[in-house]
Amino acid sequence: MKAPTPLRAFGAAVALPQAVIGVWALVTPRGWFDDFPGIGPALAAAEPPFNQHLVTDAAAGFLATGVLLLGASLLGDAAAIRVAAIGHLLFNVPHLAFHAANPSPLLPALNDVLNVVLIGAEVAAGVTLLVLTTHRKAMAWAS
Repeated sequence: MKAPTPLRAFGAAVALPQAVIGVWALVTPRGWFDDFPGIGPALAAAEPPFNQHLVTDAAAGFLATGVLLLGASLLGDAAAIRVAAIGHLLFNVPHLAFHAANPSPLLPALNDVLNVVLIGAEVAAGVTLLVLTTHRKAMAWAS
């Protein structure tokens, strides 16, 4: 493992929730669908019906982005973290666009807004990782 830096810690912090969501959904697709995010209203269940294939595919996307970003943050250099951040954004930008454009009729409006804010934070984190791994001044702070 590489020496800890603020950049690596931030990358790992962004990666872990993605990986945890992915593992949860892969291990218990129906449980994830019925209970995600585990607090408050069930967001996935607000888009019925349950579809195990769809949940498993989504789980794989969450897990892949989380593990790749975590691995890059722990083992790679700034270029590896940058590539993983791009993968993270390729997953989360369309995810954000969908939820922003398609509020669930089964959720209170506040929950739709919170969902968009949280996914938006994932996008902002990915953009921040790109900035920190691209610009020399940011790199100096992050290393």
